Amino acid sequence: MDDPYATVEVRNPNGREGLFTVKISFKDENGFTMIDTSDQMLVSAKDKVTLRVAVASAGRVDEIDHCEVNPRASVDR
Repeated sequence: MDDPYATVEVRNPNGREGLFTVKISFKDENGFTMIDTSDQMLVSAKDKVTLRVAVASAGRVDEIDHCEVNPRASVDR
């Protein structure tokens, strides 16, 4: 509770480096979205990167039940 976060792994199966946008929603036990956030990460070809997403800014961290990540990050370039 002192430093709440989620981790997301992004894999790049492509043959070239890509800048990916990852979208994450933190939800309460009823499925209500408390936080929507996104972040960008550069992933080398045929590699994976782990992103640490802080949720401390939520204010009501103790009410977060789970997070949902878009299973496919979009490639921005």
